[in-house]
Amino acid sequence: MPKSRKKKDQDAIEYLEQNHINWFPGHMNKALKEIKKNLKMVNIIIEVRDARAPMASGNKGSYSHTGDKPYIIVFNKTNLAEPETVKKWEKWLTEQNESFIFLNALDKAGAKKLVDKAKKVLHDHRLKSNANLELNKNQKIKMMILGLPNTGKSTLINKLANRSATKAAATPGQTRNQIWVKVGQEIELLDTPGVMPPRIPDQTHGLWLAAIHAIPDHIVSPEDSACFLIRHLIKKQSIGFKEQYKFDTSPKDLIEALDHIGKVRGCLQKGGLINYDQVYNLVLNDFRKGHLGPTSFESP
Repeated sequence: MPKSRKKKDQDAIEYLEQNHINWFPGHMNKALKEIKKNLKMVNIIIEVRDARAPMASGNKGSYSHTGDKPYIIVFNKTNLAEPETVKKWEKWLTEQNESFIFLNALDKAGAKKLVDKAKKVLHDHRLKSNANLELNKNQKIKMMILGLPNTGKSTLINKLANRSATKAAATPGQTRNQIWVKVGQEIELLDTPGVMPPRIPDQTHGLWLAAIHAIPDHIVSPEDSACFLIRHLIKKQSIGFKEQYKFDTSPKDLIEALDHIGKVRGCLQKGGLINYDQVYNLVLNDFRKGHLGPTSFESP
């Protein structure tokens, strides 16, 4: 194993303590200012998060200036999260009186659920000033779509518009401009660049965000992300992880897991030594494509 085995087997959070995870480049600061300026142009805000890390992938604090404007949190990639954990979140969020919806942006039915939810939330909001207002199913809605990079904003917009209205990027932070997208005769969407919180106070949250690729691999290395992720999956006794890499029994620790994956998947170099860099990238790619089964990083 390159470098020392001891260092590789060190807890990723401990290893990164001296190198705090933050990623807030200049274009995000510019985008945040544009978002604030354009808020007056929309009547409802949609914040897209990752259902595997419902709070860590949020950035509502940056939009606290929205005041009384209706706000819906969309927890995307629900198909990649643990169903029982999703149920716990739904219960907790309901108790908090939060407007939310869990969905898979690749599913057209999910897009329709969001539109119906947005109409209801906007109607309920308008009832505050006009108690006799009747629900207009054909009401025109202008939405602003917010969220961290790689939470699936572009995918959701394309599903809503039923076309490739905006390109989904594989690398976090690629969308730089704000774009209006028309959805039928009723809805217009303002797509915005992915914006991170200016500071991530918890190292664990930073590692979750790196694993789901909200933070790019040049900020948190594939080595640190993959080692953290493997430990998490071992601790969870993930069935998907075991099946994907053909473990007969749960690995005892990180080293055993890395060596086994390297051998089973042929990540080898001269002399039959494990190519650990290949293993790190393999595990991250498999996880991000959903090949390691449902995973949740946090519970309410």
